Amino acid sequence: MLQGLRVTQFSFPTAVSFGAGEVSKFPKILASLGSKKPLVITDPGMVRTEAYVKVIAAIESGGLSHATYSEVHPNPLDDDVMQAVAMIKAEGCDAIIGLGGGSALDAMKVSQVIAAHGGSVTDYNAMEGGSVMIVKDLLPSIAVPTTAGTGSEVGRSAVITVPSLGKKIFVGHPKLMPSHVVMDPELTVSLPNHLTAATGMDAFVHCLESYTSSEFHPICDAVAIGGIEICLKYLERATNDGNDLEARGYMMIAAMMGGISFQKDLGAVHSLAHPLSTLCNVHHGLANAVCMAEVMDFNRKEAAEAYVKLAGMFGVNTFEISKEKAIDAAIKCVADLVERLGLPSRLRDCGVDDDQLEALADKAFEDPCHLTNARQCTRDDLFNLYKKVW
Repeated sequence: MLQGLRVTQFSFPTAVSFGAGEVSKFPKILASLGSKKPLVITDPGMVRTEAYVKVIAAIESGGLSHATYSEVHPNPLDDDVMQAVAMIKAEGCDAIIGLGGGSALDAMKVSQVIAAHGGSVTDYNAMEGGSVMIVKDLLPSIAVPTTAGTGSEVGRSAVITVPSLGKKIFVGHPKLMPSHVVMDPELTVSLPNHLTAATGMDAFVHCLESYTSSEFHPICDAVAIGGIEICLKYLERATNDGNDLEARGYMMIAAMMGGISFQKDLGAVHSLAHPLSTLCNVHHGLANAVCMAEVMDFNRKEAAEAYVKLAGMFGVNTFEISKEKAIDAAIKCVADLVERLGLPSRLRDCGVDDDQLEALADKAFEDPCHLTNARQCTRDDLFNLYKKVW
């Protein structure tokens, strides 16, 4: 090992088809994967959209049949996965297409695991060593994101809610990375403004939080910085004009870059956000947006260099002010961005009651993301962050 450098592993193998109209290439992509009957996994709202119609029409244009499982919850449940697996077996499907946001894509990934290995979702909980159980080849998969936020389309992990445990669990392994990704900005134009904003902030937070993670991954750092720059240029445009295909397309790229960058791991924002989704049904991207500024303040010493750079990306002249003022400016710029996007800035405005904060803090401390936060966190630190955000 070179002096002062740590040993790590890097991997970016996902095949991506990007551009307006790319969904039309489904027959060719499915043929390359040897599929004649895929299962489309999506959510109830998606089957009523033009995006779903386009995907199905593209599949059928190649003379292929398909089946659809459309009951994925906003925070996908272990039961969603088990029902999808049952349909894979009943319909004889030979590939899986995840269509929608991160929920559908995560359900797709874990369905592959269960279809190949059997058992239950909790058997593959990465925090309990379940990753070593994933040894067989999985069904080919195609990720088709219709939001620009989670980056799940290029990720090697999935987050599934297990109601019986009252928490989310992680399933992770390189085999979960989709065989192919189709990113077509035309599929995102119907996304409402508030969801465009929330999912876009999810992409932004993924990039920023992975950039300040305590782990060593200079390639991911560079990807994260690039993703942040794209978000700052295009997120408000995409939110304000859903038909702006250039902005929509670049936000899909930013989301993908966020998904690549958090291969480096995340931080306290995500430990706070995950229980907010599980216990309070707060949209994940919104939860990230609400918590980001306070966590930045908490991390201000450990992540100082990154926050000064961020202030510069927002257009702040950091050469004429002190480091502390540059950090203050970066935090304010993030808070102002959330406000301009029309998103709430307090948990109380997201339907969270103050008597839920203790339980949220317990779950947040169980969540592994804070272990790679720029600054080490205690359970009380996380509780105090909730209080400040509430």
